[in-house]
Amino acid sequence: MANTAVFYGSHINVSNPQIVDSQAGIREDSLEEKEAGYGSVEKGQQGGVAVHAVDSLEGKSIYSDSGENDGQEQTFGVLDPFPEDPNAIPEPQQFTFRAVFVGSILGGTGWTFGAGLFGSIFGFAIIKPLSKVLPEKFGGGYFGPKENVCVMSTATAAGSLGLLFASGFPAMYQLGLMGESPKADIGRLFTFTIACAYFGIFFTIPLRKFYILKLKLVFPSSVAAAYTIRSLHVGKNAEGNARKKTMCLLIAFCFAITWRVTSEYAPGIMWDWHWGYWFYRAGWKWIIRAENFYWVIEWTPAFIGCGLLVGLNSATSFLGGSVLAWGIIAPVLVSTGEAIGTLFSPEYPGYINMMGMTLSDPVHAPSPRYWLIWPGTLMLLCASFAEVGCNFKSIITTVKQMIVPHIARLRKTEDTKIAEDYVIEDPAPPHEQVPLWLWTGGVVISTIVSVVVMGVQFNQNAGVTLLAIVFAFLFSLIGAECCGRVSVIPVTSIGNASQLVFGGVSRGRHESVKDNQRGNSLSGMLALAASEQCADMLGDLKTTHLLGASPRVQLYAQAVGALVSIFMSAGMFVLFSTAYPCIIDLNASTTCSFPAPDVASWRAVAVAVSSPTLPIPPSSGYAAIGLGAAAVLTTIVKYRWVPPDKHHWVPNFNALGIAFILNSCTYPIAMFMGAVIAAVWKKTHGASHAMYLFPLAAGFIAGEGLGGIVNAVLQIAGVSGSVYGTTLGCPMGVYCG
Repeated sequence: MANTAVFYGSHINVSNPQIVDSQAGIREDSLEEKEAGYGSVEKGQQGGVAVHAVDSLEGKSIYSDSGENDGQEQTFGVLDPFPEDPNAIPEPQQFTFRAVFVGSILGGTGWTFGAGLFGSIFGFAIIKPLSKVLPEKFGGGYFGPKENVCVMSTATAAGSLGLLFASGFPAMYQLGLMGESPKADIGRLFTFTIACAYFGIFFTIPLRKFYILKLKLVFPSSVAAAYTIRSLHVGKNAEGNARKKTMCLLIAFCFAITWRVTSEYAPGIMWDWHWGYWFYRAGWKWIIRAENFYWVIEWTPAFIGCGLLVGLNSATSFLGGSVLAWGIIAPVLVSTGEAIGTLFSPEYPGYINMMGMTLSDPVHAPSPRYWLIWPGTLMLLCASFAEVGCNFKSIITTVKQMIVPHIARLRKTEDTKIAEDYVIEDPAPPHEQVPLWLWTGGVVISTIVSVVVMGVQFNQNAGVTLLAIVFAFLFSLIGAECCGRVSVIPVTSIGNASQLVFGGVSRGRHESVKDNQRGNSLSGMLALAASEQCADMLGDLKTTHLLGASPRVQLYAQAVGALVSIFMSAGMFVLFSTAYPCIIDLNASTTCSFPAPDVASWRAVAVAVSSPTLPIPPSSGYAAIGLGAAAVLTTIVKYRWVPPDKHHWVPNFNALGIAFILNSCTYPIAMFMGAVIAAVWKKTHGASHAMYLFPLAAGFIAGEGLGGIVNAVLQIAGVSGSVYGTTLGCPMGVYCG
């Protein structure tokens, strides 16, 4: 595959649209690039300098602008590294004690949403001032963007395992599958977390070349993080456009965090528009069906920001999947009796919960959400594996690139020739890449640790644990695809799918119901942890790629952060479950401050898959097979017969699959709104679109993430919207924040 028109340290000459590389001179566009539409230039109104704004998010978009003072064009895209800042100071060290220490503290708070952006911004806010006032031997000295990426990666990993204790483990305690209490089980919790902590990190390394350098997936949140970090570290002499972008980023960030916090006090007015319920109360009874299937408009800056970045293909596919799943299939299932919902209240006839996971009879009377999980999961699996299969030559070549030099060294020969047609060029210098021995050794050691822990602490057969790790890797491909395309990681559904597999394995080994439930839950959590770590690590490596930082440093940072997460996540679970027994005991109280819908899902699937028969409705299974086959065929057609510049017209089955398994239509709607805004903006005001798109999206995503943290603090302080907010606009007069 030819390189796109964005090169490291390059710019575009307007008068002669060739690629001018600062290191290699002038290079003509290749024939393949011209046929694909690369290298085209559009004139904008940015000080008389051209603004290049082709559709980068579908595989060929870049955004350029020119500094007002140096006349040098700056090119920003989502595919290739950003150009070097001409005012940047060389960074002698990226992996530092101060970076991992601050990143560990920030990530160790346990906040997983937006952890990368949280670590990026607050890491800068903490280290930058100290770097100027402290002596170098006490943590002072230059703090640059590449070291800032190290802070981000550490923070991401330090908060990466918290989801285990917000889904699988509470469900296991509710089902009586663990000990007396988390406090009594603290040793088992620590060791299981150790078993989950590292193999997902290490086997992600070889996927970097495939997903970031070959497929060039967008990873919207990671692009926002890269742009945020670059804006924070603008050179001291930078003026003009750089200042404008930084100001846009700051305004967007402040708006998003303010909107997120204030909306908690009027969620039915400022955040979620339950328009179907409003019309229902006004007398239009039929329209309550829209509310039943959660067709709600949510004014979420983060997902509108993601929509600005992902492009119309992914956003339209995401929304199209919601229309297919929750606008067509689910209503048909209910009307034909194939699926049922639960009445919210006798006072509101017709207002039915279709998103629940109560499974008294999952085969004959499933909820629509449960029925749709299996087609959605199989679509994700088939689409992900089809992408891998259609690019198998590149994968083989990547493996050869890593192995052949070592074989040649053992044979004492210089013959390391590899087929150049499928070589994936790596912009990272060789000394900054992760060597083969490091990541393979990490995979082997972490696998051995997992087998020992699962055998000693949970009496799980070594073969079953190895099979669970294999499936964890396979399911991680789904997490990588989903995160790279729409910035949503369906980790709970991935874990549920793994539960189904190992529930069948346990039945084949004639285990008791309790052992089956324990085994499928633990195996599902291995897949959940690995898929989340894989997606998080790839996201950090995308930011690393864009900023020209060291992939090896990010592996080190992730390893340190994961160590922190082991003790922090388990410790926080013990603390909160002691303070709030309802987290682990269904009979503790009638209401709970931590409803945790993922726990209910996990518990329901654990019970369902331990039943004597396959817990999948036949109609759901047939639909899954048909849609899975469609995903494979569509992917094959895309790569074999559709020209590269027309790929954005092919439906994205990963986005479709995510829409099937989400219990909400709010995110697809918000992302579609963002994508439409970006498309119209680019069409009508190309110059300002090129100037402000990235900072606007980055500010929205980062601001909402930090706004959520502020809301959590307000909740703990007892002054949150749930205490002092209004229920105006919320269904049934119940607070909906």
